[in-house]
Amino acid sequence: MISERINNLIQNLKHLPGVYLMHDENDTIIYVGKAKDLYKRVSQYFYRPQVGKVAKMVMNVAYFETIITANEKEALVLEMNLIQTHYPKYNILLKDGSHYPYIALSKKGDPYLVIKRNNKDKKNYDYFGPYPNSTAAYSLISLLNKIFPIRKCTNMAHQTCLYYHLGTCLAPCVNKIDESIYSSIREDIKSFISGNNQKQKNEIKEKMLKASENLEFEMANEYKKVLEAIDHINIQQNVEMKDKVDRDIFAFAYRDGYLALAVLLYRKGILLGKQVFTVEEFDEHEIQVADLISQFYQKQPTPQEIIINNETVISYLDGLLDCSISSVSKGKLLELVISAKENASNALDEYFLSAKLDSNKLELLEELGNIIHIPTPLHIELFDNSHIQGSSPVGAMVAFINGEPAKKLYRKFKIEHEEARDDLKSMEEIVYRHYARLKKEEKKLPDLILVDGGDRQIRSALTALDKAEVTISVYGLVKNDKHQTNGLIDKEGNLYPIENKSIFFLLTRMQDEVHRFAISFHQEKRKKAMTSSLFDDVKGLGEKSKEKLYRAYQDINLLKNASLEELEQILPKATALALYNKIHFNL
Repeated sequence: MISERINNLIQNLKHLPGVYLMHDENDTIIYVGKAKDLYKRVSQYFYRPQVGKVAKMVMNVAYFETIITANEKEALVLEMNLIQTHYPKYNILLKDGSHYPYIALSKKGDPYLVIKRNNKDKKNYDYFGPYPNSTAAYSLISLLNKIFPIRKCTNMAHQTCLYYHLGTCLAPCVNKIDESIYSSIREDIKSFISGNNQKQKNEIKEKMLKASENLEFEMANEYKKVLEAIDHINIQQNVEMKDKVDRDIFAFAYRDGYLALAVLLYRKGILLGKQVFTVEEFDEHEIQVADLISQFYQKQPTPQEIIINNETVISYLDGLLDCSISSVSKGKLLELVISAKENASNALDEYFLSAKLDSNKLELLEELGNIIHIPTPLHIELFDNSHIQGSSPVGAMVAFINGEPAKKLYRKFKIEHEEARDDLKSMEEIVYRHYARLKKEEKKLPDLILVDGGDRQIRSALTALDKAEVTISVYGLVKNDKHQTNGLIDKEGNLYPIENKSIFFLLTRMQDEVHRFAISFHQEKRKKAMTSSLFDDVKGLGEKSKEKLYRAYQDINLLKNASLEELEQILPKATALALYNKIHFNL
């Protein structure tokens, strides 16, 4: 039965493009969508029978609002901005929100290869990609570094290294290399990445046979591994498109409430790899597929052409993306569509075999809310502090939305109060600073705060919230004698045991994440503090020596108190003396 309020809102809808926001009875946004025609799209939620997750969402809608836009493309951008601001519980987002990596080849000076997350600096680099994952990109760079004599070092040394003696570097550190040689190497690298590697295969095969004849079997085996790596790349790129077009090929499959979307990425006719996303079904399949594809290109550049064999999906995407979108019915492209479809179907098989926790996070959060007697905590934030004997104290906060880490919301804090060893004071400081700022900026507050510790940590957090004039439920994570989280505790010391193993694993994952984030920030800050002061201008102190010092002296005060004899156990005598003089006499 449609409420009178919703019925009146439907009658006021316009046949125009825009975004709609569904609210529950607590004024919380639970779903954001876009539409070519707001009236047709929104009204069908309430006038047509719905099932599953959509039916559950509709039952929880108290009212909706709309924002009319100039066109569908503007609606898409607005929709994504609103989703990433409010994280509605019923919106499904692709988990991989990062930019795909590029391999970048320097255009000037000594040629070298690096990973880049965008392709904007075209003045200084030639770009290849984007690659579907970092592993593929790094593996190819590793292979290229073994084949071509290009610079490997980040910081230029003043003597030849192992790479020079292995014949994989021209040693620009001591030799002046003619630009014509570098130009030839750059062209060979570009040709290799484009799939033309027979020249390099022949050269390496010749080296392998020569090493074998000279009884240098270990070297011959290394050349054999390089040949196998090239063959592996050639197998991956077994369908090369002669038209050299940048093209993405999509296909999808669905079963038992889940949908998988697969994409094969071709650049300049070469297959760079595949990516598959598996999500819960929500909405009609074609609408959801179109939405996922449009999300995919929020952080990735569009190719020249997108292929997907579904006219309905094409019609939804028409005008939204700056490229050609079409279907195919024969030839090699149809074979690739079938391959993408097989990858999507296979992803569903793997998902049903392996996915246990991900399938019911919302139910787990509902049960967690029931255990501690609060509304379902869809947005949870956790805090942690890190320091070593009071040195380089830091705080960290991680956020989980709908059971998933929301890394965009993560925050780092440099502890400012003088009692750095006092964890309670540190907790109070970072909680106050965070929520005072959120209140000032009128940002959304979480449903639940979790701290690692007993009632004293909870009270420190509550003191900070009172000071910031905000109200949020705060509970502590309690560990058993095996140091495993086994329950929650409130400010009064009441214990709430966690008997559901899935909730236990979810909370443990959250706790591990905040620990990891805090510790990594502390290590980063400590290294930066040591490097930017004591290590500057110390003759002979290179990156490897610095790493040895980091491991031996995790607290900067320990390093300052180290004797010359101690330092000489780690560093060459001259370098140890230079560092000792810098520490004690500022020489």
